[in-house]
Amino acid sequence: MIIEGVPFQTVDWSAWPETHHKGETGHATWRTLEVGNIRVRMVEYSPGYKADHWCSRGHVLLVLKGQLTTELADGRVFVMKEGVSYQVAENAEPHRSQTETGATLFIVD
Repeated sequence: MIIEGVPFQTVDWSAWPETHHKGETGHATWRTLEVGNIRVRMVEYSPGYKADHWCSRGHVLLVLKGQLTTELADGRVFVMKEGVSYQVAENAEPHRSQTETGATLFIVD
């Protein structure tokens, strides 16, 4: 990963503006910083959240709180608990996420 055009910056995520995104079920709350060639997000999924689309974007994702289930288009399923991360390249393996209990994630893409 080459990060370009990103000066040093700290972020107090608790004070960052929120945007809300409906899922197939439940909703996601994003706090997003877009700078240079990256997007950094603190994301909270509500209990019962299920993504309404397959995502092909490359990410580095870390589960900070809760539990997340990520399904790949080829049928593989990964259950991720607090402290577990994944990384996937752009257009490599379409994926979608869901959570029964809710989850808080830190994502860089």
